[in-house]
Amino acid sequence: MKVRSQQANKVNVITLGCSKNLVDSEVMMGQLRANQFEVTHEADQSDANIVIINTCGFIDNAKQESIDTILRYADEKEAGRLEKLYVTGCLSQRYKDDLEKEIPQVDAYFGTLELPQLMKKLEADYKHELVGERLLTTPAHYAYFKIAEGCNRPCSFCAIPLMRGKHQDRPIEDLVKEAKRLASMGTKELILIAQDLTYYGLQHYGERKLADLMRHLSDVNGIDWIRLQYAYPSQFPMDALDVMNERDNICKYLDMPLQHVSDNMLKTMRRGISKRRTIELVDTIRQRVPDIALRTTLIAGHPGETQQDFEELYRFVEDTRFDRLGIFTYSHEDNTHSYTLEDNVSAEEKQNRADQIMELQQGISMELNEEKVGQTYKVLFDRKESGYFVGRTQYDSPEVDNEVLVPATKDTYVRLGDFAQVQITEASDFDLYGKLI
Repeated sequence: MKVRSQQANKVNVITLGCSKNLVDSEVMMGQLRANQFEVTHEADQSDANIVIINTCGFIDNAKQESIDTILRYADEKEAGRLEKLYVTGCLSQRYKDDLEKEIPQVDAYFGTLELPQLMKKLEADYKHELVGERLLTTPAHYAYFKIAEGCNRPCSFCAIPLMRGKHQDRPIEDLVKEAKRLASMGTKELILIAQDLTYYGLQHYGERKLADLMRHLSDVNGIDWIRLQYAYPSQFPMDALDVMNERDNICKYLDMPLQHVSDNMLKTMRRGISKRRTIELVDTIRQRVPDIALRTTLIAGHPGETQQDFEELYRFVEDTRFDRLGIFTYSHEDNTHSYTLEDNVSAEEKQNRADQIMELQQGISMELNEEKVGQTYKVLFDRKESGYFVGRTQYDSPEVDNEVLVPATKDTYVRLGDFAQVQITEASDFDLYGKLI
């Protein structure tokens, strides 16, 4: 079928998966724009003649979403509404050979570190001088900030090293340069991400350097908040907490995925930490940064998880009272160590256990939020929606945590991307309501 006439060199980039994938897409889009491509991101109505899908291959649901998206655009290409279709990212890295056989309509598949090859396929130059230059897909006032790639951890359930390779640090000077550029564009919040923030420095400098990086980024003019996500608990660098206390623009916030707490499961998961050390770590963090907001993620139904293991996890959540918490049901990923174990917890029981944890957390979150009523917080406003200005405190990351809603009345004006003082007047389980003061 003849392809309809479309604007040449117009690309629609589709991003699936996590914030680390989003950063990869933003870097890709920056390269495309530097090569005079017109670029859109996840445009529903687009006259782009080229689509690039940045896939996720983390767990079953994410893989299926990626496959469904590829098939949808393959149909668009078959129907003549698209000239070229390219696929990159984690799913393509992990299953390239299978995908080439099953979905041949795709013009080319690329892995997670093959942006130069993708640019060459597009007859474009990969510009090495564009260090840290990205086309942001988030609101301009915050940006995800990837400080490293890959992972050296041996977690039994995780396929990330298969898709992302070994840990590789980005040099501090490159990161500072990127932070300055983002600040010059109006970015006020950097959300530090990596597969494991706490490993930062070991590959490039031979020692852990997260605290040093935090200080350097904290010195960048215009950066009001720096937030830490994805910190591994084993061998956590305590000097990062010192910087958190020293610097006003380091958010009192830490996202530390613990995954489980029973010794049986921590050993099976190859997490390199015990229940006792996990509890001591949480207690120490809270002692050293008393007003810190702790977020964690957990896994329900890993092979070998007994009812007793689950009850230990439930009691741990009940006793620890995390400020934020999410939970995944275990996904049996091929070529991981856990794949060699019998997936002996039924899907129904996995979901049941996850639901019990989230119901417990919902009550904890409600109680913690109710304690905030009457208090005043500095809030960064992200958007306007359904009659409210919607923002966050330093204790909340975008999309996954509490939001602060202020009624958008004729007497209330908030400029998005700005900070304001808000007094909390009402609480729900996962949201706060307030008024400007």
